[in-house]
Amino acid sequence: MAPNNNNNSFDDVEIDEDLHSRQLAVYGRETMRRVFGAHVLICGLRGLGAEIAKNVILAGVKSVTLHDAGQVEMWDLSAQFYFTEEDIGKNRALACAEKLKELNKAVTVVTNTDEIISEDLLASHQVVVLTDVLLEKAIEIDEFCRRHEPVIAFIKAEICGVFGSVFCDFGPSFTVFDVDGEEPHTAIVASISNDNPSLVATVDDDRLEFQDGDLVIFSEVCGMVQLNDGKPRRVRDPRPFSFFLEEDTSGFGAYEKGGIITQVKPPKLLHFRSLKEALSDNNPGEFLLSDFAKFDRPQLLHLAFQALDTFRAEWGQFPAPGSKADASKIVGLVHRLNKNLPPDQRLETIDENVLKLLASGSRAVLNPMAAMFGGIVGQEVLKACSGKFHPLFQFFYFDSVESLPAEPLLADDLKPRNSRYDAQIAVFGHKLQQKLGDSKVFLVGAGAIGCEILKNLALMGVSSGQKGKLFITDDDVIEKSNLSRQFLFRDWNIREAKSTVASAAARAINPAVKVEALQNRVSPDTEDVFDDAFWENLDVVINALDNVNARLYVDSRCVYFQKPLLESGTLGTKCNTQMVIPNMTENYGASRDPPEKQAPMCTLHSFPHNIDHCLTWARSEFEGLLEKTPAEANAFLLKPEEYKTAVRTAGDPQALELLEHVVECLVTDRCVSFEDCIKWARTRFEDYFSDRVKQLTFTFPENAVTNTGSPFWSAPKRFPKPLEFTSTDPGQLSFVAAGAILCAETYGIPIPDWAWDAKKLSEAVDSIKLAKFVPKEGVRIETDEKATNMNSISIDDESQIEQLIGTLEEGVKDLPTAFHMNPIQFEKDDDTNYHMDFIAGLANMRARTYSIPEVDKLKAKFIAGRIIPAIATTTAMTTGLICLELYKVLLGHSVEQYRNTFVNLALPLFSMAEPVPPKLFQHLNLKWSIWDRWVIPGDLTLRELIAWFDERGQTAYSVSCGQSLLYNNIFAKHQERIDKKISDLARDIAKLNIPPNRHHFDIVVACEDEDGNDLDVPLVSIYFR
Repeated sequence: MAPNNNNNSFDDVEIDEDLHSRQLAVYGRETMRRVFGAHVLICGLRGLGAEIAKNVILAGVKSVTLHDAGQVEMWDLSAQFYFTEEDIGKNRALACAEKLKELNKAVTVVTNTDEIISEDLLASHQVVVLTDVLLEKAIEIDEFCRRHEPVIAFIKAEICGVFGSVFCDFGPSFTVFDVDGEEPHTAIVASISNDNPSLVATVDDDRLEFQDGDLVIFSEVCGMVQLNDGKPRRVRDPRPFSFFLEEDTSGFGAYEKGGIITQVKPPKLLHFRSLKEALSDNNPGEFLLSDFAKFDRPQLLHLAFQALDTFRAEWGQFPAPGSKADASKIVGLVHRLNKNLPPDQRLETIDENVLKLLASGSRAVLNPMAAMFGGIVGQEVLKACSGKFHPLFQFFYFDSVESLPAEPLLADDLKPRNSRYDAQIAVFGHKLQQKLGDSKVFLVGAGAIGCEILKNLALMGVSSGQKGKLFITDDDVIEKSNLSRQFLFRDWNIREAKSTVASAAARAINPAVKVEALQNRVSPDTEDVFDDAFWENLDVVINALDNVNARLYVDSRCVYFQKPLLESGTLGTKCNTQMVIPNMTENYGASRDPPEKQAPMCTLHSFPHNIDHCLTWARSEFEGLLEKTPAEANAFLLKPEEYKTAVRTAGDPQALELLEHVVECLVTDRCVSFEDCIKWARTRFEDYFSDRVKQLTFTFPENAVTNTGSPFWSAPKRFPKPLEFTSTDPGQLSFVAAGAILCAETYGIPIPDWAWDAKKLSEAVDSIKLAKFVPKEGVRIETDEKATNMNSISIDDESQIEQLIGTLEEGVKDLPTAFHMNPIQFEKDDDTNYHMDFIAGLANMRARTYSIPEVDKLKAKFIAGRIIPAIATTTAMTTGLICLELYKVLLGHSVEQYRNTFVNLALPLFSMAEPVPPKLFQHLNLKWSIWDRWVIPGDLTLRELIAWFDERGQTAYSVSCGQSLLYNNIFAKHQERIDKKISDLARDIAKLNIPPNRHHFDIVVACEDEDGNDLDVPLVSIYFR
C-alpha cells in the first residue's frame, strides 16, 4: 500500500535534471514537483495496465501501487511486455513488479493482490486507475473517490480488441492551471491610442498570436505608464499587427515608446460528473472525437461498451471470438439500450457489423491498442496529479476497425493455438499472424520511438517466423537523459550502443523474434551496407528518427524501391503519424514545414530584444571561442606553410577574421597558467558587456535618428547599458569561472583546486587590471537586417593579412614542441562540463545589458541546446497508432483504410484523416507519379536514349548522373557524346563506380513536350548488364 500523501509543499522535491531534461522541457519544475509527490493506484496488470504503469513510473511519480488478484495466462503475453511463459500461473502484479521498479529507482513500486479493492487502499492515493473492472464496481469506487477529502481522481479504461474507452472523473471542482502548456504569446508595442476602446499597434516583427477574448498585461510602456500596473486586460478584434484593448485610455498619459505585451493564461475550473451520473441520466455529455469520418461512432460505442459490461456481468465471461450467438446478444442489448434513450438522443441507425466486430474481439488486449491507450491514460494520470494540461472531459471512445481483415474470418481461423499470440489471433486470425511472423522489417532508429516500436513488434510476433527478419539500426549510444523515456534502457547500459541493447531487450520480451542490430547511419555514405538487395528484400520500413534530413533520405529510398514507410514524430504532448504507401499516398518529402524563422544577423550581434536572441548569440560565441578558433589554430600548427598560402590566396574579410583569431589564440591572448585563463575570461566579460556596448551607444546614442528622421532606438530595438564588473555578483563571477575553466581545457592547463573557491577566485579576478576603453569615431556597425555577414570589406585586407602572418610566425617560435590546442565540442547533457554555465552566463549578462529578463541554466539549456521536448506518454501513444497501421500494410488494405494522425494530448485533440494521394502527371497516354521509375533495358547510347523518349512524344534535352551533367543539347561539344554509351559517360564524367553485383544505374532526364513545356518525368534506370 502506498504511504499517505502529504501534498502541502513541493519546494523541497529534488529533480534529477540530467535524467528528466526532456520531460522538464514539457512540464517545467513546478509541475514536475507536483508529479514527484503523487501516489497512483493502477488496478489490472494486463497489457493496458502495464503500459500505464510504465509511463507513469518513467514520469517519476512518488509511488505506484500495482493491484491485481489474477494470475498470468498465455493469453496475456500478446500485450504484456513483462510477462514470460515462466510467469504463467503467477500473480500478475507480482510477476511484473520487479521489472517495473527498474524503470525508475526514485519511484516506490508496491503490489496488492487482494481480491477486493478496499477503501483503505483507495484512500492512500491521489489517482486511481481501473483497467479491468466491471461498471457496477467502478461506479462504487468512483463514488468513494468523489466523497473522499481531498477528492481522488478516478480513471476507467478498457481495451477490447481494436476498440477502446476511457472515462475520467477528477471531482466536482478541478482546477487546470495551464490548459495547453504553450508559452504565453508576447508582442512589442509600436503605438497605443488614447481611446475607448484603445487601439494597440505592434511592430511587424511577427504576426500577433492573440485570440479574441485573451487577457494580456503590459510592461515597460513609456508615457502611458498606467498600463504597467500588471492588471490583465482583454483583447478584442485582433488583427495581424494590431488589436483593440478593452480599456478606456483617453485619460491616460500619451504613449511615448516601448512596451511589452504578454498573454495571461488564467486557470480553468472544471466540474466533472460521476460515472453514475453520466450513465444514469442518459446525458453523457460531449465525446472526444478522434476521426471525423466516424462522427456518430462514439455514441454507438458508448452503448456498446455498456452492453458488453452487461453481457460479462450476466454470463461471467467475454463473448467468444467468432461466435454469432454471442455477437447477436450484444446487438440485442445495444438495441434495447438505444430504445430506452429519450427520442432526441436515440441513434437513428445502428451499425450492427461494428457491434459484431467488438463482440468477437472483446476479450483481447492488443499490444498496439494498449500502447496507444497507455499513453493517453498515462497522460491523464499526470494531469490529475499536477493540474497541467486540460483533462479528457469525460468520455473517449476509439476504434480501428479499418485495421481488421477486409473479408470475414471463420471461427476456425480465430481459435487459440496455445501460443503467446492467441489474443491477437482471436482478432485478426491465424493467417495474419503468419504474415507478421514472416515479415521483413527495417526499423530506423532506436531512441524513444524506436524502443516503443520494437517492444510492440516483439509482442505482435513481427519477424518471429522462419522467413522473418527485423533489422534495427542506430549509430548513437545511450545517455542518461534517454532513460526517462527510452524504456528498454537502464542506467547500467549508459554508453552502450542503442540498437544492441534494444534488440537484446526485444529478445527478452519475445525470444522468437529474429532481430539484427546494426550501428550504421542510414545515409548515402552507407549504401554499401544498405544496398539494393537489402532494400528489395524488405516488406516495410518504420522510421523512428529525430531529424528531417534523415527522414527525407529514408523516404527517398522507400520511394525508389517501392516500400511502405510508416513515419512518425513527437514534440512534447504532440505527435503526428504519416503513412507512405507505394502508388497510393504522397511521400514524406512531398510536403514540408516552412523553414523556421531566423533572427537577422544584426539583431543577434547588436540589437537583441529577447532571450532567444541572447542564447543563439551565446551558443555561437561558445563555438567560435572554444571550438572553431582552437581547431583553426591546430590547422595552422599542423601545416603552417599550407595554411599561410591558403589565407593569402583567399585574401577576403573572412580569411582575415580567422587569422586574427588564430593570432589571438596562439600569440596575443595565449594562456600558460590558470591565472592567464582567468584574465582571458575577465577580458571577455569587459569586451562583450562593457566595451562593445559603449562603442554601440557612442555610434548610435540614445537620441540618434534614422535617415528618415524617426528614432533609431525604436521598437523592437532596446537601448543597452554597459555592465560594470563586480566579483560580488554571483552571476558575473560564475561566468568568469566557467570561462576560465573552459579556456584552461583548450590549452591543456591543469585547473587548481582553488578555482572552485569563490573567495580565492574573487581575489584573483579583482587583481586583474584592464585598460580603460575609449570609443572610436567612424566604426561601422551593421544595421541592415538582410546582411548575412558582419565583416566589412576593407581595401587593405591583404596588407593586414601579411602583418598578422608576421606576428604569428614570430609569436609561435617559443611554443613547446608538439603543442596543440584542444577544441571543445558543445555538449548540453553533461552538467559537470561548464558548457551550459558559460553559455547561460554569456546570454544572461547580455540580457542584463539590454534589460531583457534572464533565465536559469535549465531554460538556457532548452533554448541553446535546441532540446526537443519529449515524454513517454506521447511516444507510447504514437507507436500504438503506427502499429495499428502496420496491420493494414500486411493485409494489403486500400488507401481509404489508412489514417494519418495528429494528436495533442495536452488539449486533448485527435485529428485523423485519410492520406493524401500522390500528385499525378500525364503526357499523351502516359501517366506517372513520384512512385514511378522508368526502367530501360540495354547498354544504350545517348542517341538511343533520346530516341526512346522521342517515341513517347518527349524531347530529352538534358541528361545528368549524380551531380554531373552528361549531356545538354545547348552545348555543341556535347554532340560528340551522342553515340557513346551512357554507362561509359557515367564512369568517365560522373566518376560513377558501379559494383559488379549491381545491374543498373540511375540518370535524371530533363524533357520538353511538343510545345516546349518542361515535363517532370520520373527517374530513369538503365539496366545495362
